[in-house]
Amino acid sequence: MPERESVPPAALISTRVLVADPELAAIVEVVSGERGLDRTIDHPRIQKSGLALAGHLVGVVASRVQILGETEISYLETLEPALRIARLRGFFGLGLACVVVTRGVSPLAELEAVARETDVPLLVATPRSSTTIAALHGALDRLLAPRESTHGVMIEVHGLGLLLVGPSGIGKSESALVMIERGARLVADDRVDLVRMGHRVLGAAPALLRHHLEIRGLGILNIRDLFGATAVQDEANLDVIIELCHLDDERSDEGFDRLGLDDATRSVLGVPVPILRVPVYPGRDMGVLLEVATRNQLLKRAGHHSARDFAEQLARGLGVPARGASR
Repeated sequence: MPERESVPPAALISTRVLVADPELAAIVEVVSGERGLDRTIDHPRIQKSGLALAGHLVGVVASRVQILGETEISYLETLEPALRIARLRGFFGLGLACVVVTRGVSPLAELEAVARETDVPLLVATPRSSTTIAALHGALDRLLAPRESTHGVMIEVHGLGLLLVGPSGIGKSESALVMIERGARLVADDRVDLVRMGHRVLGAAPALLRHHLEIRGLGILNIRDLFGATAVQDEANLDVIIELCHLDDERSDEGFDRLGLDDATRSVLGVPVPILRVPVYPGRDMGVLLEVATRNQLLKRAGHHSARDFAEQLARGLGVPARGASR
């Protein structure tokens, strides 16, 4: 059983990046404090700090998005103007990343003034608090998710995302092209952008490279134009890593799994992903091998482990314990 992997730290974004998110831009507007749009947000969850307006500032995390809903605004309206300004200055003076007022109401004049005075971006969201919070969480999950880029080719086969890796020139793109002709979908070639979303990793191509595949001798091919819209996919789950390797004649096939009893994994952004090391040499049909590898992985997910089933049958016939037989 693989060891539990630690989750890599999340990214940092600015409030400017958050408000530019396509799904948020339609419902959120900056009304004051524009000079603070480059302040940092580092937490994927918002904070409702109603107690801060009552003067209790303990626990307020300045790098989280702060929400002022109908209840908080109603409370502010009950305060005398001088006290209202004092409470707002104490709250905004913490160096907040941004404050969002929901329900599309026009902010109190004091709110806009203090936001401008402290350079804290003040945003107004059209929907009610629950809808706004859901939209913010969705955007923050996407923008703050741990991510990395890797060299390889990613395709989607029978619903599984395969990442082909290996040294340059070993045939990753050619193998992908064979699979595309068999019905697979191209996700990314050359550079694969990976992002962790919860307990899964998604792969996609950079916008400039999307739908393109480079084949030595043929050049850069537009797979969508050649094979149609069903031959490409913008993103896919990373389910299996296929490491293509040169077969060293001196070592023969040493280092390659002969039995398939042990399921090796590689950590990608803290998520263990199954990995297969497949030797490449002339005359080997990589299309068939990748197709079978995919189908075998689907069988394992369904609880059918061919190698272990065979080992159990062999052990029963020999009257000895089976290695790797437990599931």
